[in-house]
Amino acid sequence: MIRVGILTLSDTGAAGQREDKSGPLIQKIISKNGGQVDYYQVIPDDQEQIAAELIKMTDDLGLNLILTTGGTGLAPRDVTPEATREVIDREVPGIAETIRLESLKKTPKAMLSRGVSGVRKETLIINLPGSPKAVEECLEVVLPVLSHAIELIKNEVTNCARE
Repeated sequence: MIRVGILTLSDTGAAGQREDKSGPLIQKIISKNGGQVDYYQVIPDDQEQIAAELIKMTDDLGLNLILTTGGTGLAPRDVTPEATREVIDREVPGIAETIRLESLKKTPKAMLSRGVSGVRKETLIINLPGSPKAVEECLEVVLPVLSHAIELIKNEVTNCARE
C-alpha cells in the first residue's frame, strides 16, 4: 500500500480564512484507489516552510508519495515549484508535462501551471494545482502510473521489459 502525504499550500487556508477543499478531495481519491493517507497539512505559501515540510515528510515520515496542491501559478506568492526543486534529488518532468498536456484539453489556463514532479530519496513528489476540479482531473492522469513509479523508486522492479 502506498503511504501518501498531502500538503495544501494556501495563505488563506493556513490562516483559517478559507476551507481547504482540495486536500480532503485528494484524500478521498487516494483512499478510493487503495492508497493510505498518513499525513495532511495546510501551510502558507512560504518557500522555506514548504521545503522544510517536504523534507520532514520524506526524511522523517518516510512517505512514498507527496501530493501538494496550490501555489503552482504565476502569482508572486506561488512558490511551490521552487520549494519542490529545492528538495528533490531528481526531477520527473514527464509527470508534470503530461498533466499540463491533458489539462490543456480542458482549459488554456493549464499552460500557466508551473507544477513540477520529482524524487527525494524514496519519495515521489507531485505538485498539483489548487482548485478541486483541477486536482481531480490531474489525479486521473497520474493515478495509472503511481504504483509502478513507487516500485521503481524503491528498486522493487526487477524487469521493466515486456515479454
